Amino acid sequence: MKTMKEFPDQIYSFKALRKSVGFIGIALPFTLMLGVFILFKGPFPMYSISQYYYSGMRDIMVGALSAIALFLFFYKGYNEWDRWSSNLAGISGLFIGIFPTVQDGPQDLSGNIHFISAIIFFVTLACMSLFLFTKKKKNAGPNLQKERRNLVYRLCGIVILLCLIGLGLFYQFFDKPTSRFVYWIETLALVAFGVSWLVKGGAIYADEEKR
Repeated sequence: MKTMKEFPDQIYSFKALRKSVGFIGIALPFTLMLGVFILFKGPFPMYSISQYYYSGMRDIMVGALSAIALFLFFYKGYNEWDRWSSNLAGISGLFIGIFPTVQDGPQDLSGNIHFISAIIFFVTLACMSLFLFTKKKKNAGPNLQKERRNLVYRLCGIVILLCLIGLGLFYQFFDKPTSRFVYWIETLALVAFGVSWLVKGGAIYADEEKR
């Protein structure tokens, strides 16, 4: 039975897809912010990333979320936990784009689905970084690069969870319609998600190729 090592082209393509997902996650909030500000003379930034659904950058936002969600849904990983968690993240990520939050006023059904999906999305990604990406292969010897990657994975997972806690506290005690706090916390969570997938794709602390 052939192993993945016998298909180097496919491995490199898979790593490239991981890195692409990471770049999309990092670039999305800044692309939306600059696009609305430069092209449509809108606020810099808007109050949350979700509010960009009602801007001229809506198609970019939905398209980027759909691309991330589809990759996660079809991401196989190495075991059942990888597959189930990535499928859950993919479905919830797709729901974030399909069900927008309200532009103003109390949340409706679509807005509630949006927020629940966002929580599931980020919690799942945090758990993947903390518990799945950090796994070592059986009988694997010491690997300095792997230890460095694991440190980044754990930091990214913790940052995502802290961002969610910060959002919960903000909405509970400090919610102000004119605050940009939500936008920047969501941006930080997306950057942490993007960095973890860049590392997973070999952009940072990659193992040296054996010749």
